[in-house]
Amino acid sequence: MKRWNGWGFTNVDYPLSGGMLEFLTERVGSGRKSADAPLSDVAQRVPHSRLAEHPLITTDIVERITHSTGQSMNDWIAMRSGRIPAFVDGTAYPVNRADVRALIDYARSTGARLIPYGGGTSVVGHLTPVGDAPTLSVDMRRMSDLIALDSASQLATFGAGIAGMDVEAKLRARGFTLGHYPQSFEFSTVGGWIATRSSGQQSRHYGRIESMFAGGHVETPNGALDLLPVPASAAGIDLREIVLGSEGRIGIITDAVLRVARLPDHERFDGVVFPTFEQGVNAVREIAQANLPLSMMRLSSAVETETQFALSHSSLMPLLERYLAMRGASNERAMLIYGVTGKRDICASAKAAALSIIRQHGGIFVGAVMGSSWKKNRFRSAYLRNTLWDHGYAVDTLETAVPWSSTFPLMRAIESAIREAAAAHDERVHVFTHLSHVYPTGSSIYTTYVFPLGLTPEATAQTWQAMKAAASQAVIAHGGTISHQHGVGLDHAAYLSAEKGETGIDAMRALIRHFDPDGLMNPGKLVP
Repeated sequence: MKRWNGWGFTNVDYPLSGGMLEFLTERVGSGRKSADAPLSDVAQRVPHSRLAEHPLITTDIVERITHSTGQSMNDWIAMRSGRIPAFVDGTAYPVNRADVRALIDYARSTGARLIPYGGGTSVVGHLTPVGDAPTLSVDMRRMSDLIALDSASQLATFGAGIAGMDVEAKLRARGFTLGHYPQSFEFSTVGGWIATRSSGQQSRHYGRIESMFAGGHVETPNGALDLLPVPASAAGIDLREIVLGSEGRIGIITDAVLRVARLPDHERFDGVVFPTFEQGVNAVREIAQANLPLSMMRLSSAVETETQFALSHSSLMPLLERYLAMRGASNERAMLIYGVTGKRDICASAKAAALSIIRQHGGIFVGAVMGSSWKKNRFRSAYLRNTLWDHGYAVDTLETAVPWSSTFPLMRAIESAIREAAAAHDERVHVFTHLSHVYPTGSSIYTTYVFPLGLTPEATAQTWQAMKAAASQAVIAHGGTISHQHGVGLDHAAYLSAEKGETGIDAMRALIRHFDPDGLMNPGKLVP
């Protein structure tokens, strides 16, 4: 059973060690625990539905509550305090394209607005109802089949509501994999990945979702849009690019054809520790620019490395600490987790070539223990958000991507902006960063920040909004993208014009108006 006011399943936790609590207290002070609002109390605040009756729609109150938020910080404050600002008026569970078309026709005839709903994992406000019109959440979970698998072409057709775990289960049973592993993998869906331009942890090997998305079907208010899954085309504008990143504004993705791969012969994740973060950056940049076929590289800053060591429950940590100190990697050390995936001989040669570069930059190979620990916890670590909140701390993340020449300046600017904004609210914050994806021309920057809850939900929101705004402004000032993998939603919409320009924003608005002339689809998101 999923939590209604937090992350993930109710029977899964990620406990903090006593050492981690002490670590946090030293850096930001004691947490301020806050009582959660009971679901029964929230239910009493839900207004009557304004939707006209329809056989596909339920107005069940609990369903309306759980479909009115995602996983953004605004959502968390609202869920935990019970002060959810707006509720959807109903939910629908279509089972085929005809149902989706019927719901769009219903919205047009009644003046309702539609919000597509996948796994509810949005961290930037994609699911928040906006405006005065009645709102219907269209939950795609019942359109979750593997519809077809063309083994010769390595093309798989899925219902858009299928979650990552089920994608892999169905493909692996037939000897294939998609290899798309965002941290939200357990719950996020194919349709959501496409609509937000998602990136998985092993995208160096398998590609981002835009390279996997071969075609499919979208029901738009202006008619159906079919995208042929051809391997390549010179036939004008690629309409897939209009669907990618559209965030529910042009219609509802009902099914998608994805490029899949044979299961790899070999896969392994290893750890490396560099004496300094700068040495690690130089190494991963050189590896990326040499196009060595590693499947992933994640490089943690010194502060994040220290935090990860504090989080560890491993009895081997004291021994590892002594070994690294002997090798000259102590206070400023930076941890790299890298993976090799594919044919065993290619993996062996890629690993050897990468280790040669790593050693030239002072890297210390520490083997599969750290890599295996990362793989084991890579989806479970999201549950830390529940644990930290229960101890009185809020945690949020933001991410961007920028050319290599701007990586260090932007990373420092983001962290400084967050600290200064927290200080202005008389709060301390623990900030740390890693490079989550690397490319020949640049890298993503993924920053996490932990701070005590405020004395009131409003105080928590004000501190977070100040930090988020300051960091976003730093991103824009240094020429970074406002989102590398989370999308735009409500949280990033104000900064999009700085990246796209007014001409670009006007073009996006024109596209949305073409597909959705009556403004039925997910209002307020992406482009105001």
